[in-house]
Amino acid sequence: MTNPILVTGGTGRLGRALVPRLLSAGHAVRVLSRRPSSDERMWRGDLVTGEGLEGAVGGVGVIVHCATGNGRADIAGTRNLIRAAARAGRPHLMYVSIVGVGRVDMAYYRAKLACERLVERSALPWTIQRTTQFHELIVWMCTSQRWLPMIVMPGGVSFQPVDAGEVADRLVTLVGAPPAGRVPDMGGPEVRPATDLARAYARSRSSRRPVVSVPMPGAGIRGYREGGHLTPEHADGRITFEQFLAA
Repeated sequence: MTNPILVTGGTGRLGRALVPRLLSAGHAVRVLSRRPSSDERMWRGDLVTGEGLEGAVGGVGVIVHCATGNGRADIAGTRNLIRAAARAGRPHLMYVSIVGVGRVDMAYYRAKLACERLVERSALPWTIQRTTQFHELIVWMCTSQRWLPMIVMPGGVSFQPVDAGEVADRLVTLVGAPPAGRVPDMGGPEVRPATDLARAYARSRSSRRPVVSVPMPGAGIRGYREGGHLTPEHADGRITFEQFLAA
């Protein structure tokens, strides 16, 4: 591929895994950033305001849209990116979304679904890849409670965490392929109760804190209990949570 690839969210968790893989595969890469940088790969642009986007997307062959934040900003940023791309030659737009955005009633999920709809209705060639939560989310859920004498996890909820590096590998493959619309979901290798994952985290840190399962209210948690965010039929990842922790 001769045209460069633009990565939004290139300094985030997925972007940090994706950019070096794209470079290793021989692609020229631009990374969208709100901040000025002396790195020639960094292109200044703001998704929310639209400032600098036309220059960043100019001449690119593929845009990998990994950026994520709060719901309204995500929707505005995706809309602005699509407008800039449409004026710049209609590059292939790849959007990274979440498994269950149509089944889990949470604001963040609703925003991701709205972004998917913008991509689908755009005049651009597009691909959407949904994935389950990254391993780091489970770690964050545990570490954010480090001042408590226990680790509290939502009762009746399981997760299927996937490795960000393996998702990045999938995206590199998709970059080299024609636009494919909604591609099969990608999930981690195991569906496991949240409490089980928390105990694995505690063991990896030699922590004796007990793990407590607590029933939690709300439509979003109900969607989690019903497994709306899981894709056991697409357990494509190979790196387990314990392997991630050990690494």
